[in-house]
Amino acid sequence: MATYAIGDVQGCYDELRALLARIGFDSARDRLWFVGDLVNRGPKSLEVLRFVRSLGDGVVTVLGNHDLHLLCLAEGFAKRREDDTLDAVLAAPDAADLLGWLRGRPLMHREGDYAMVHAGLLPQWSVEKALVLAGEVEAALRAPNYRDFLAELYGSRPAHWNDALEGWDRLRVIVNAMTRMRFCSPEGVMDFHVKSDKAPAGYLPWFEARPPRMEPKIVCGHWSALGLKLTARVSALDAGCVWGGSLAALRLEDGALAQLPCRGYHDLTEE
Repeated sequence: MATYAIGDVQGCYDELRALLARIGFDSARDRLWFVGDLVNRGPKSLEVLRFVRSLGDGVVTVLGNHDLHLLCLAEGFAKRREDDTLDAVLAAPDAADLLGWLRGRPLMHREGDYAMVHAGLLPQWSVEKALVLAGEVEAALRAPNYRDFLAELYGSRPAHWNDALEGWDRLRVIVNAMTRMRFCSPEGVMDFHVKSDKAPAGYLPWFEARPPRMEPKIVCGHWSALGLKLTARVSALDAGCVWGGSLAALRLEDGALAQLPCRGYHDLTEE
């Protein structure tokens, strides 16, 4: 039995199946962790959702910003972007089932020596605290009035955490940190403008802003401009498949890495 963490798929279904064949994935024996952003920009988001859902308990996937965008788009709370490739999902006869399944995915996952989140964690949050905060968002997404939350999801304010935050502002900060953040200050103020790997003045990559503490290694994605980054504290797995990079699979038991070169569907300069 092996557990493989997979980088951002973003609708690259053919590449995902080829990578799984390369690593010899056996759905009866092995498990898959997906770092989020199953959908969008690649050509086969519908096929990815159907396949990942079909794996049942053998898969864990956390929500990414593109996954949440799909949910908001389906409910009429987001505008279609020029590079969206989500029409097939929205028009599918099983769209309601797929979107309901996606809405039930966790924002963060912890198991053994690893914790997984799509983007990152603020310096003020231990992994244990972050899991509790993620649970608040998950409860809102699964509640009967989940549409009220999706209607308030978009926006970059507040840009920093405060334990006293309440309501939609509180949930929005949690979502933005866990699904959108790349850089933050040591005080936890987030920057949402810079997408390269060059930190703006006064900011650090989120994983460098976190104080050294004994905690699980964090598995994440989201940051294609950063590329693969494997350290003692973080395994960042977005190798930019949809941009012509590669799709990565990290075997968590021993750190073995497999990569499948991808032809790409967009120019990275569009990011």
